[in-house]
Amino acid sequence: MNRKALIAMSGGVDSSVAAFLTKEKGFECMGVTMKLFHNDEVDIRENTCCSLEDVEDARSVAYRLGMPYYVFNFSDRFKEDVIDKFVESYENGRTPNPCIDCNRYLKFDKLFSRAKELGYDYVVTGHYARIAFDEKTGRYLLKKAVDLNKDQSYVLYSMTQEQLAHVMFPLGEMSKPEARKIAEENGFVNAKKHDSQDICFVVNGKYSDFIENYTGKTFPVGDFVDKNGNFMGRHKGIIRYTVGQRKGLGLALDHPMYVVEVNPKDNVVVLGENEDLFSTSVTAKRINLVSVDRLYEPVRVKAKVRYRQAEQWATAVQTDEDTLKIEFDEPQRAITKGQAVVMYDGDIVVGGGTIV
Repeated sequence: MNRKALIAMSGGVDSSVAAFLTKEKGFECMGVTMKLFHNDEVDIRENTCCSLEDVEDARSVAYRLGMPYYVFNFSDRFKEDVIDKFVESYENGRTPNPCIDCNRYLKFDKLFSRAKELGYDYVVTGHYARIAFDEKTGRYLLKKAVDLNKDQSYVLYSMTQEQLAHVMFPLGEMSKPEARKIAEENGFVNAKKHDSQDICFVVNGKYSDFIENYTGKTFPVGDFVDKNGNFMGRHKGIIRYTVGQRKGLGLALDHPMYVVEVNPKDNVVVLGENEDLFSTSVTAKRINLVSVDRLYEPVRVKAKVRYRQAEQWATAVQTDEDTLKIEFDEPQRAITKGQAVVMYDGDIVVGGGTIV
């Protein structure tokens, strides 16, 4: 009997090539696009996933490959677990990563569950990452992609052992140009389509405009202060600022200053010097360990505190069921609450968590 694979198709070139490669391996495939929001609630633009054009592109590729294709409406779950969480984070002085939440709650939870209900053995996505099985430990491993420029293992660190056992990333072994070549050779309508950029539900990258429109709230002006509490000027609402920010402060300063803290309780944004942004310590909650079930003793890892950062040497300690303490060898700049810290052992993801 054929093994069955449900292909998560965003309308982009990567998921389309993932569908082609899975079908080539003899799987019985079904293409699915997740409808994540109502178009009257969120203003969709080019260079994001999830627009009506993306649905048509995904449908076209599925038809070309002779696969059935459906759209699943997961908008309620997306609102609750991604958009509302995004808004709540900014309201409370944190900087979220909604792509991680979308993977955690939508692709590898809601869609994963739907695939099981429908009798499909695997969920397939166009992520650039690899999955391997470690015979010695009996655990599935999440590994970096061969193409390190496209590697997406950072945003996948929350995957569980069950998910890794039933997910495939066909693009993990190839480069983006190779994927585009396959799409062109097969006449896919999206072969030359640009990669999606930024956050799908935020227009023009203006998070504050989205949050005010979405909530109907206006966030009050407040004070900029220095580390000693001295008044520096007035800010335009705390949702407009994140740790490490220098531009857009609207202040006439005699030298560059940076946001070092956002304090929603007092409606204050604290400014400091560049050196004030550096720290060696990270505490993370909502942790997920992949290559091991627990850190029983201090472990040497390489870790990073944002997607595009180069990994840095650190020592990680698990202090309880849901807390990691990570001490970097060298101070790291602008460690930000709400972002993820992800740990690596070579090309293997050890695990990660949300910075608190």
